[in-house]
Amino acid sequence: MRAATILNIAASVLAGAAFSCAAFLAPSRAQEAEPAATCPVPALEPVRIVARMPHDPRAFTQGLIFHEGALLETTGQYGESELRRIDLRTGRVLARRALHQSQFGEGLGRIGDELVVLTWTNGYAPRFNADTFRPLGGFRYAGEGWGLTTDGKRWIRSDGSDSLIFHDPTTFAETGRVRVTLAGTPLPQLNELEWVDGQVFANVWHSDVIVAIDPRTGCVARRFDLTPLAREVAAPDPEAVLNGIAWDEKGRRLFVTGKDWPRLFEIALPERN
Repeated sequence: MRAATILNIAASVLAGAAFSCAAFLAPSRAQEAEPAATCPVPALEPVRIVARMPHDPRAFTQGLIFHEGALLETTGQYGESELRRIDLRTGRVLARRALHQSQFGEGLGRIGDELVVLTWTNGYAPRFNADTFRPLGGFRYAGEGWGLTTDGKRWIRSDGSDSLIFHDPTTFAETGRVRVTLAGTPLPQLNELEWVDGQVFANVWHSDVIVAIDPRTGCVARRFDLTPLAREVAAPDPEAVLNGIAWDEKGRRLFVTGKDWPRLFEIALPERN
């Protein structure tokens, strides 16, 4: 691992811890209005691998979405962060747009024909046309940017804490937030996000588990064990963690990958009775 990467990771951990402590000591009005719900403990469910596809092993995946038959992906690292369009079958990069070298790319979301890319500590989210990657300006926001998704009516952001933060779709002004809990215990380090059938799916940093969150209560409703995927990849870098969830709503397909993983997986979740 490069020294710059180690410093970046250390800074992220310290910043995330500081944010979490601040949230406990001085919760926002939105947090006070929506106290953490008491939730049952969801079982840890296995997933089934449906297909394996190539993925760029040098792509430090941060955001991943499915759009018009292809994957759109954001990658991280200073001086290397990009927005990409990826051929699903071959993993080939079909188009790319580099972010400014001062920006560490993070989560990715789409509403209509507009893409929004979070940056880690810049407090700035560049906007792009979803088809051409033409720049469309950007949004400002407070705090860190980790994961991003949308329910079609608002943006939903994670910042490494135990909160989901809601933003206006047009201005990106914060409109509320909810604390995420697992059996009543706050669940921090929420990372990449994806909206799937009314729930927010989230990677938990340095975990091989994806959680499905009820956005109304913050309760973790389901947990999925992706340990076999991480074991199969066997990435030597401890920071090459599971990260990247993309949902093909029409095809009912779910794709996952990780930072610097050489594979992208299509997975199937257990059906609920």
